[in-house]
Amino acid sequence: MVKMRMMLVDDEERFLQTTRKLLAKHGHDVITASSGEECLQKLTSELVHVVILDVKMPGMDGVATLKQIKQRHPLVEVIMLTGHATAESAVEGLKSGATDYLVKPADIETLTLKAQEAFNRRMELENKIQLAEALKKSTI
Repeated sequence: MVKMRMMLVDDEERFLQTTRKLLAKHGHDVITASSGEECLQKLTSELVHVVILDVKMPGMDGVATLKQIKQRHPLVEVIMLTGHATAESAVEGLKSGATDYLVKPADIETLTLKAQEAFNRRMELENKIQLAEALKKSTI
């Protein structure tokens, strides 16, 4: 069975480390990135199923990062996370391919539940792709 691997992306180092430790205590495999650029770089070499992505970051913000993730790694599920919730950023993130949207401070149970739901969607999609590929091969 595949174990979910998450990436936390936030420019607030304290939040990153505290949340990573709490998620690890709950048995989750978590890596971190402190910018959109670092996130994209790590996605080229790391297997990540779910990205938990802060909206407001210096440099490449969360929405721009989300769009790049979806363009380069379409199967990666992304949950937007912000301390500055606005209807506009929520709608833009969801329109750009985010799976869900949470407001800081999100408790670990809610974050874990949303990440698990996103991971389950990813696994369903991967299974459908494998089935379609197997069917295609059997009809050739």
